Amino acid sequence: MKVTPTAIADVLLIEPRVFGDARGFFYESFNAHAFAEATGLKLDFVQDNHSKSAHGVLRGLHYQAAFPQGKLVRVVAGEVFDVAVDIRKHSPTFGQWVGEILSASNYRQLWIPPGLAHGFLVLSDSAEFLYKTTERYAPEFERCLAWNDPTLNISWPIEAAEPLVSAKDARGHAFSEL
Repeated sequence: MKVTPTAIADVLLIEPRVFGDARGFFYESFNAHAFAEATGLKLDFVQDNHSKSAHGVLRGLHYQAAFPQGKLVRVVAGEVFDVAVDIRKHSPTFGQWVGEILSASNYRQLWIPPGLAHGFLVLSDSAEFLYKTTERYAPEFERCLAWNDPTLNISWPIEAAEPLVSAKDARGHAFSEL
């Protein structure tokens, strides 16, 4: 696997080795030993999640105030623009964001460490998104930053005037309220 640090050094772009021929393809989507060897991180994942979203859906920017989750994310159908925002107050990249295109055809994954907010925008007709987490989902501690916060100034590749967001995500808080 190829591991590339992003502008937020702890956020890693992971590209697995894919073996393919006329019959199809094979790749290891996760191998704890290989992941630890390539990243230096030994992680215990406790939960797997799978979502499906339509074109133009924007989910996020989510984080947990307690029990922060590290996430290893990937797309198995379609394409998304995936975003991580550093909300760790003592981090040198506090307030910065990174975005990557993840798709079923590029096989890329993104490691998002605990302490970052996360969201994605569906670019294809629909997308199926998988993520492994290092901590349980704790709805009482779930928080949401406004996807369109002017301080963050995320360059979402939005085609329409407004993305489709949940009522909860539409009430996301300003970055200045962290």
